[in-house]
Amino acid sequence: MAGNIFGSIFRVSTFGESHGEALGGIIDGCPSGLKIDIKKIQIELNRRKPGQSSIVTPRNELDKVNFLSGIFNGKTTGAPIGFIIYNNDFKSKDYNHIRNIYRPSHSDFTYEKKYGIRDHRGGGRSSARETVCRVVAGSIAKQIIKNITIISYVSSVGNISLKIPYQKLDLSMESIENSQIRCPDPQTSNKMIEKIKKVKNSGDTIGGTITCIIKNIPSGIGEPVFNKLHAELGKAMLSINAVKGFEYGSGFNGTKLTGSEHNDLFISNKKTKTNFSGGIQGGISNGMDIYFKVAFKPVATIMKKQKTIDKLGNYVDLKGIGRHDPCVLPRAVPIVESMTALVLVDYCMYKKLSKYNNKII
Repeated sequence: MAGNIFGSIFRVSTFGESHGEALGGIIDGCPSGLKIDIKKIQIELNRRKPGQSSIVTPRNELDKVNFLSGIFNGKTTGAPIGFIIYNNDFKSKDYNHIRNIYRPSHSDFTYEKKYGIRDHRGGGRSSARETVCRVVAGSIAKQIIKNITIISYVSSVGNISLKIPYQKLDLSMESIENSQIRCPDPQTSNKMIEKIKKVKNSGDTIGGTITCIIKNIPSGIGEPVFNKLHAELGKAMLSINAVKGFEYGSGFNGTKLTGSEHNDLFISNKKTKTNFSGGIQGGISNGMDIYFKVAFKPVATIMKKQKTIDKLGNYVDLKGIGRHDPCVLPRAVPIVESMTALVLVDYCMYKKLSKYNNKII
């Protein structure tokens, strides 16, 4: 199976399945001498792990990371960093009923057609459980580019949207983490939570969007043509399970404006009056805030009866059982941040190696 490696200089390879013994990865290209704060990594993992509240899956995983190599006396050695996270609370019997059935909007059908075999237990490799490895790598990446701030929050659930511009929100970690849904506006947060509970009680699921803000990023990050900064961010976001869309800056709303309305006029040699560009022009950061939205679909496993087919093409009835998220959004916030950090650390390390070294690491 190809496609399990992300990054060019700072590279992470991941392995493992939802109901396997463990998940883990190898990080290559991490600079030596970096002091690693293991507690910070565990905090990020705790933000992603199941069982946090009544609006996520109750699967009870510790998600404790064990480092096997590449870190000595609390510092990176420059050698590959190996890590592993053991699965503790999986119930494979909950998936016996789909052994020969293709679930709607899952990867069951496509995996079997591509590989001739599939792991039906929790989706195997296609499960979002795999993202636990991304959070480990992303947390280390954050510690390398510590002067760049990455903030994500839930900005919509179904038809409930946060209307307040991010510039007017309290985007402190405390404000976001105080909300079960990770929305920094208490009023909107309460509406979102009630919406999710209502949908969950009906046996259904719901999607929404996550907004990500990148602050304090220097100008000159990114590569033109095929390796544009926004293109790599888009690829990173679209690699996350359940993601259906990505837009940065003015996004689709920018199509409603004229050029004179949309142009970001300079007010100094480092700032623009507006930021419809989303901090990126020509695929390269311009020093303004970078902001983008990521759209997540409703979870495909629902507790309602649906028609589907089995391996022989026969129509059968299917109803989900077991433990599943009614909405992936609150647990996806640290995943979005981690993938953002992995993109940025790669670009920053490339810039450091170039002759235009601005000492940003």
